Amino acid sequence: MLTRLSHYFLKTLREDPADAEVASHKLLVRAGYIRRQAPGVFAWMPLGLRVKEKIEQIVREEMAAAGAHEVHFPALLPRDPYEATGRWDEYGPDLFRLEDRHGADYLLAPTHEEVFTLLVKDIVSSYKDLPLTIYQIQDKYRDEVRPRAGLLRGREFTMKDAYSFDVSDEGLEASYQAQRDAYERIFARLGLDYVIVSADAGAMGGSKSEEFLLPIDIGEDSFVHSDGGYAANVEAYVTPTPEALPTEGLPAALVYDSPNTPTIETLVAHTNAVLPREDGREWAAADTLKNVVLAVTPTAGEHAGERSIVVVGIPGDRDADMKRAEVAFPGCEIEPATDDDFRKHPLLVRGYIGPGSVQAGGLVLGEQGSSGVRYLLDPRVVTGTSWVTGANEHEKHVAHLVAGRDFTADGVADIATVRDGDPAPDGSGTVTIARGMEIGHVFQLGRKYAEALGLKVLDENGKLVTVTMGSYGIGVTRILAILAELHHDDRGLTWPKEVAPFDVHLVATGKDPVVFEVAEVLAAELDAAGASVLFDDRPKVSPGVKFGDAELLGMPRVVVVGRDAADGFAEVWNRATGEKQKVAIADVVGLISA
Repeated sequence: MLTRLSHYFLKTLREDPADAEVASHKLLVRAGYIRRQAPGVFAWMPLGLRVKEKIEQIVREEMAAAGAHEVHFPALLPRDPYEATGRWDEYGPDLFRLEDRHGADYLLAPTHEEVFTLLVKDIVSSYKDLPLTIYQIQDKYRDEVRPRAGLLRGREFTMKDAYSFDVSDEGLEASYQAQRDAYERIFARLGLDYVIVSADAGAMGGSKSEEFLLPIDIGEDSFVHSDGGYAANVEAYVTPTPEALPTEGLPAALVYDSPNTPTIETLVAHTNAVLPREDGREWAAADTLKNVVLAVTPTAGEHAGERSIVVVGIPGDRDADMKRAEVAFPGCEIEPATDDDFRKHPLLVRGYIGPGSVQAGGLVLGEQGSSGVRYLLDPRVVTGTSWVTGANEHEKHVAHLVAGRDFTADGVADIATVRDGDPAPDGSGTVTIARGMEIGHVFQLGRKYAEALGLKVLDENGKLVTVTMGSYGIGVTRILAILAELHHDDRGLTWPKEVAPFDVHLVATGKDPVVFEVAEVLAAELDAAGASVLFDDRPKVSPGVKFGDAELLGMPRVVVVGRDAADGFAEVWNRATGEKQKVAIADVVGLISA
């Protein structure tokens, strides 16, 4: 059916919205695809809905090809299922919580594992009903601290989330692969060049997790990749542990005065001045052991809300990465220790903290040490490595402190920053860091949710077994914004034909009635040929405004019927390439249909 701009619900803007930071946000608002309602919350206008529906249709087709069945859950859900799995608390402040008039707790779902599990529990009782994969395309809600970048990071967003249910781990592997393959087909059809990286499961849980990342400069995720094929997001990168070294023959630990050296830079400079190395090289930041003090607060379980202090020793040429720290301490809120934390632990001398020396006596970090503070080490700090670090006295450090000889730790915490040139964990060379945006995520959840919610079926031997699950998400509205980021120029959007709201933007310009008569006929012919047409038939709008709108809205082809109409010609634009050509009106339908 022909769509006329003279009767279409559309308002374009000439200026960028004041709060817009990225191109997709600016253009989608200016072109009338979305409208801001609140920070991170947008209304969908007719043009935006058409693009969104086209992306969803591609998703639906590939989900059907993968054997998945579509369902639809409400966004408003009761507390109880999320309480049973522990995620009512684990999600922390990201969860929108509310209470009804009767005092019952509800949430706006950030994800739907629990209710999918309960639905299958209600319906499926035998292994004969499995494997099963069901999915929905539904809005999700997360209370982002700083919603930004329009649809790329909002508080309300549309996702496709699918869930597989199998009797065996082998069945889960097959279901997981089917969804993973479907994702590759979806992103190929959308023209998105993705990288599949190993990822941390976070609050989702499970044994395996992979992200589909789109390499893009505005991406909020960092990932690493090697020429040998290794890829992981930075949080999931596992630092290889070096072989232990012998401790025999190493210099004895030496405490020395180090006034005014609370930083690694000042420490290195001072140590080189007062304690030259015997091997002739200078001390470097990599020779120092930086002791990072973190406050760790579990969000669920027996110790929920109990704040404790942990010290992590990392090489001094690196910093702590708080996202990696969240992975190292799952189910906990992590932040740097505050002044109040230090006041409660007066034995920790800020700026001069060290693990201590068992031989030397005095303060020793670790749960069994005199401080009682848990002490963890970077994987690179192995037995036989020698360090310069704090002596736990104001303005004093210790050199030649040897791991395994002079100090030990309570465990390992892989929280240090990752950088270009670090070794790939699989031995495939060194890694390079890049920026990316998550467009899909697949998880092997295993039995976490089925066990918590009692999802069991009878197996072929008549024995009750716990079902194993997978979870698979695609960010529909994020993909729409990413496509806008990838397909625009300095004049407006340039949608690929797979998702464009219309195939053709037909523009009638000028005051001559013949122009509009010719354009009417051409619009009808294009429509009859199966092309979707947005017809700019506005009679009292200037050609400049019409051309500006056509460039801004971004249909793949623009057909201009103007002053050459009486001679039987129109102008056809290829919006993506910028090419413009004069074409006989009789040939326009064939050109567009080709």
